[in-house]
Amino acid sequence: MAFYECVMLARQDLSTKQVEDIRTKIGSFIKETGGKVEKEEYWGLRDLAYLIKKSPKAHYILFNFDCTKETIKELDRRLGLNEDVLRQLILRIDEIEEGPSVMMRTATEEE
Repeated sequence: MAFYECVMLARQDLSTKQVEDIRTKIGSFIKETGGKVEKEEYWGLRDLAYLIKKSPKAHYILFNFDCTKETIKELDRRLGLNEDVLRQLILRIDEIEEGPSVMMRTATEEE
């Protein structure tokens, strides 16, 4: 199995509970198919660089996990069919970064 990183954007009009449900469903799907979720982060509601489906903002979610190619194909398909997910990007990575991601670090931690 290989390591992957998935960043997805969810619609801005979703409640925190609905975003949490999306996170739970994705995590459980990865675990059901034999994968392992290493890290999961919610980056919050952020401004977009440009409008996506007439939305100026979106909820950002990050997953780092270990799974098979078949799981990635099915995950990409499911995210594409989900109307609440505006965009998703799944990348294969060499290793999973320890600690919080760059987006979660504060300016004092970086110094």
